[in-house]
Amino acid sequence: MKTKTLKKNKINVFTLGCSKNLFDSEVLMAQLKGNHFDVEHESKSEDASIVIINTCGFIDNAKQESIDTILNFAEAKQKGLVDKLYVTGCLSQRYKDDLEQEIPEVDAYFGTRDLPLLLKTLKANYKSELIGERLLTTPTHYAYLKIAEGCDRPCSFCAIPLMRGKHRSTPIEDLIVQTKTLASKGVKELILIAQDLTYYGLDLYKKRTLAELLEKLSEIDGIEWIRLHYAYPSGFPLDVLDVMKNNPKICNYLDIPLQHGSTKVLKDMRRGITREKTQELIRKIRETIPEIAIRTTLIAGYPGESEKDFMEMYHFVEQMKFDRLGIFTYSHEENTYAYNQEDDVPEEVKKERADKIMSLQSEISYQLNQEKVGKVFNVLFDRIEGDHFIGRTEFDSPDVDNEVLVKKKNNYVRIGDFAKILIEKADHYDLYGKVVEE
Repeated sequence: MKTKTLKKNKINVFTLGCSKNLFDSEVLMAQLKGNHFDVEHESKSEDASIVIINTCGFIDNAKQESIDTILNFAEAKQKGLVDKLYVTGCLSQRYKDDLEQEIPEVDAYFGTRDLPLLLKTLKANYKSELIGERLLTTPTHYAYLKIAEGCDRPCSFCAIPLMRGKHRSTPIEDLIVQTKTLASKGVKELILIAQDLTYYGLDLYKKRTLAELLEKLSEIDGIEWIRLHYAYPSGFPLDVLDVMKNNPKICNYLDIPLQHGSTKVLKDMRRGITREKTQELIRKIRETIPEIAIRTTLIAGYPGESEKDFMEMYHFVEQMKFDRLGIFTYSHEENTYAYNQEDDVPEEVKKERADKIMSLQSEISYQLNQEKVGKVFNVLFDRIEGDHFIGRTEFDSPDVDNEVLVKKKNNYVRIGDFAKILIEKADHYDLYGKVVEE
């Protein structure tokens, strides 16, 4: 017996994983709304008759979170709390056959390119006139813009090509239309995402055209910040730096996952770059734009990573002083090149090494933040939390980077607007300040 009344035409979409998945969910929800469904994102009202889970299949922890979420809703379906349960996204793309056997309560599984099929199953039409339309899940003043899908890189540890396929750039004219639509809805900050931003254009235009894309997008009225995520270091298009330097709308911020600081491990990872070339690239970036904030991610415990290899990475981080850094422990992924190697670094050693890197990064972040005290920054405010307005400088991306906290008492800012903020103090990951008159 059902314990609550479910709304027959209501769909609740849940998203796991990265911002690229979030983008896909927003596209899906726009199509559903265009087909007259009542659709919400991760609603807590629990009155939707249909649940769609957009899964992540990147590494072990992410896969487990996706599986746990599916199991929770499969149980809810058995109890009559949900009528229909559908699963899409990376995990479903990669493990569809296994999932169908292990969790048969799910009504249907779909891959990363199965949006039309998912809509058809829901008796909805794929509306081509809605291409570029999204139902934003982010605050209305910023949005992600996926400029390409898939990846052609041969990285040994990565399963993304298995789930997302080969690199496919979205044409510049389509991205301009999408950006104009976002700007008309009040979006001020555009966060460009892809599996590999710097490969953009090679498939369509036979050359890297990220710099040209940035110029075109910056011409759109209403867009004030454009931020770059997921730039691959090998073959980095240096003309992007010139655009960043000369165009005030392009944030002095670069997310460039480097994965390791040992040439030996980088070679094993098939990254196409050495530590020395990486250092030279970082030097060029900082030489061109001295004030740039560089974010990177690393992997601890790759197969064969010795203590010497790890210490090379540690000293690399110590020397480079990245503004932002995250680190994963290596995940042994089926059907990747590295899966043929023995996963020989114990889990506790992986975690210990990752913790050492983050402890080092915490001190680096603290020192860099102290240098901001007494300076004034243009801050975009995202939300109110407790007694504070919470915002970000151009050097910080949502959810993953530092934040600026301004006390509500004696200060006033509007959420979604910019304000000049004097930084009065700083800790390891946050800045504290007050509004100053322009």
